[in-house]
Amino acid sequence: MTVDIDKTTGPEGTPPAGPEAIKAIPVRHYGRYVSAVIAIAILISIIYAFGQGKINWHAVPDYFFDDRILTGVGKTLLLTVLSMLIGIVGGVLLAVMRLSKNPVTSSIAWFYIWFFRGTPVLVQLIIWFNLGLVFEYINLGPIYKDYWSSFMTPLLTALLGLGLNEAAYMAEICRAGLLSVDEGQTEASHALGMSHNKTLRRIVIPQAMRVIVPPTGNEVINMLKTTSLVSVVQYPELFRYAQDIGQTSGAPVEMLFLAAAWYLIMTSVLSIGQYYVERYYARGSSRSLPATPFQKIKANMLSLGRPKGGTA
Repeated sequence: MTVDIDKTTGPEGTPPAGPEAIKAIPVRHYGRYVSAVIAIAILISIIYAFGQGKINWHAVPDYFFDDRILTGVGKTLLLTVLSMLIGIVGGVLLAVMRLSKNPVTSSIAWFYIWFFRGTPVLVQLIIWFNLGLVFEYINLGPIYKDYWSSFMTPLLTALLGLGLNEAAYMAEICRAGLLSVDEGQTEASHALGMSHNKTLRRIVIPQAMRVIVPPTGNEVINMLKTTSLVSVVQYPELFRYAQDIGQTSGAPVEMLFLAAAWYLIMTSVLSIGQYYVERYYARGSSRSLPATPFQKIKANMLSLGRPKGGTA
């Protein structure tokens, strides 16, 4: 007597057991542990060396909120904002000129970018400050007339030196952003009857912002640090005030560390703002936006309260 065994069922007609669960054993990366230990050891040794150095660290908190330091912080931020406004407006105009089909306009834009990107900012600042050797006075007819030395104040020198130099870099950033937009977008808008300016304003620039914003954020942070150069043209900002306090207090090096701490605070705040601006303009290019730092922290905190291998 032959008995056919149904292999689709288990004993006494019960369904067969499923495949055995695979236990995934993670690969141990011992190199990561070794490199982490080495990095921590180097960091501890650097901190120890600074702690044992002949530096009066108590002078840093004593002057951290000094009125002159806070005034310098305010002037640094003001100079950063105004210089970036000049740079962004000038950069957009130069980018449009560079992409123009008019050879004269595009050549002028190319020469401007070539000159200002090819010379150091410090040199440009000193040149602006000493142009009185070329132009003895400035004459705008009935509007304004004065000697160049009186007209070119330290603030105006700083704005021209930083803003016009930044315009050259922003021109290339804006040009790259405009070229990143597909030409079909422009053709479609023209087919709908939009003018060139309206197409640029409503179609091209909003899509180009996704490419323009990240490097522009980097330029803002770089501009904030570059403002320290304007001390050579006698404009008082954070670095200049820190130097003055260092000379009068007998702690010049300590005041440099104080200025560095304030620059780190300001650049950190700007970096956070840059992250959220980039996230805002990434809405049209990504189905799901990346989690913000606060969302990541919240998710990690919630995951700690969940039972291992289960759900909360």
